[in-house]
Amino acid sequence: MDVVVKNRPAPGRIGPVRKAKAYIALTKPRVIELLLVTTAPVMILAANGIPNLWLVLGTLVGGALSASSANAFNCYIDRDIDRVMDRTQKRPLVTGELSDRDALVFAWIAGIASILWLGILINWLSAALSLTAILFYVFIYTLVLKRRTPQNIVWGGAAGCMPVLIGWAAVTGSLTWTPVILFGIVFLWTPPHYWPLSMKYRADYASVNVPMLAVVRGRSVVGLQVILYAWATVACSLLLIPVAKMGILYSIVAALAGVWFVFESHRLYARAIRHEVDLQPMRVFHSSITYLTLVFLAVGIDPLLRF
Repeated sequence: MDVVVKNRPAPGRIGPVRKAKAYIALTKPRVIELLLVTTAPVMILAANGIPNLWLVLGTLVGGALSASSANAFNCYIDRDIDRVMDRTQKRPLVTGELSDRDALVFAWIAGIASILWLGILINWLSAALSLTAILFYVFIYTLVLKRRTPQNIVWGGAAGCMPVLIGWAAVTGSLTWTPVILFGIVFLWTPPHYWPLSMKYRADYASVNVPMLAVVRGRSVVGLQVILYAWATVACSLLLIPVAKMGILYSIVAALAGVWFVFESHRLYARAIRHEVDLQPMRVFHSSITYLTLVFLAVGIDPLLRF
């Protein structure tokens, strides 16, 4: 089935403020905000205390540039389906506030800037990880997986896990098992975070032939997968306790937040198998964000309580 693109009127003259807002929207700032929430706490854990604040600021800026580049490339590549899907109608390439060329130039500049920034000001390991994240998100997820397999978000989500590695590498200049486990937490968390969103917008994804799990499988199957990944996420978060010698604060937060996350996942599945009309999948979506935020806040605060 061909994708039918909706015709939109060309916008009038766009002022500098509106143009700036369009560039900000191109970067998907809410996604960047979530990525940065995982970076700073990891740096505190890596330093076993408060790291150099300029190092933290430099890493966050470099990470934001990296994510901005990847998201801008994604908007450029997916501009055809974004013009069809209802949930993406306000994106700047759809509204015409930015041209395709604007987005592509911005994506290249932000990507190159992130690598040079991290390499020169932080270290080249973090720069290499930044480059890996951009390439993986653009080529593996956006170009290869997204429109071909319902497992797209599972493996493509690995790009969103890279900030924890970048943060650790920025402080230590190396990688150990602790950042690998932190990577695993975000990796396992991504499917039960995103699949509920795809359930809400199932018709949108179906209209553009993107085979999200909610499009190609029944609601009960998606609900069960959300449960399995939620349990795996919580188990991985608890594995951090012995490996990184986490204290009582992290242990309590990871356990209690994990119970809540799993409970919400089971609630979604229960509604699905009862064939309820309103599954309320966004409850799991929003609870997953809160869960990840609480866990990584605990990652950052816990080392400060050891003194």
